[in-house]
Amino acid sequence: MGLGILKDGKWISEREQEDTEGKFIRPSTTFRNKITADGSSGFKAEPGRYHLYISWACPWACRTAILRELKGLQDIISMSVVAPEIHDNSWEFSDEPGSTPDTVNNVQYLWQIYLKADPSYSGRVTVPVLWDKQINTIVNNESREIIRIFDTEFDEFARQDVNFFPQHLQNKIDETIDKIYQPINNGVYRAGFATSQTAYDEAVTELFTALEYWEKVLGTQRYLCGDQITEADWCMFTTLFRFDAVYYVHFKCNINRIIDYPNLWNYLKELYQYPGVKATCNLDHIKRHYYRSHPKVNPTRIVPKGPNIDFEAPHNRQ
Repeated sequence: MGLGILKDGKWISEREQEDTEGKFIRPSTTFRNKITADGSSGFKAEPGRYHLYISWACPWACRTAILRELKGLQDIISMSVVAPEIHDNSWEFSDEPGSTPDTVNNVQYLWQIYLKADPSYSGRVTVPVLWDKQINTIVNNESREIIRIFDTEFDEFARQDVNFFPQHLQNKIDETIDKIYQPINNGVYRAGFATSQTAYDEAVTELFTALEYWEKVLGTQRYLCGDQITEADWCMFTTLFRFDAVYYVHFKCNINRIIDYPNLWNYLKELYQYPGVKATCNLDHIKRHYYRSHPKVNPTRIVPKGPNIDFEAPHNRQ
């Protein structure tokens, strides 16, 4: 997530995000190197070598923070958190509550990190960013690949013996992540940033069709891929967590709330209550970011007080 763009190493604060039909277009990420336990990729899993840049507001970035937390990699991979609001220079580092200065590269804006990796870089400036402190470059900025790296390549150093990509479910996990990406994870953005009625109607219809589908699935099994939590669940979680507080109103995804779906709502509460997850959930940053960083969607930039959502209420997923 991130507005603005770098073009030939120069920052441009505005960029077009839709096609001629008013559809929101999400370009591909650009840094796609892998870290491996044995170093065969050229980037070896080592303690203290890598640094993660995230935003608590961004669902893509929070996926990586969740895996870092649940695997117990906090002392192995350091982390910086940008300020919640995006202005003309996009993501900014600060010392306001919940945010941190950049103590690794000592810059003010995230786009400066991208230029350190490639002085002539052209493309989006987004979180998460996985940085190599030894080589001084960006390893990867694709959240799906970063969570896989954290989940599978740092086991030697992880404090927690958990595995969210078990061998017998690997194909199903990847298929499920693919299946929820366009209609749900990206679907809320396709609805919220649409600039035509047709584009919005298409996106919001696909979104709620998919939510209805998974509501039925979760009526027959505990998690998206069966009887154990996988990476697919954490990919779903970060979207569901933001839904009623932000996407329902701000992105006009208001056919139903997640709390209106008994299975999805209890599933969401269970994932939130999984040990360590709450530490990655910051609704203040989330609401401030969305309502104050998208003036075309919310010109007044007023942040609503509600809703009151009790994520710690008992769930029935046993």
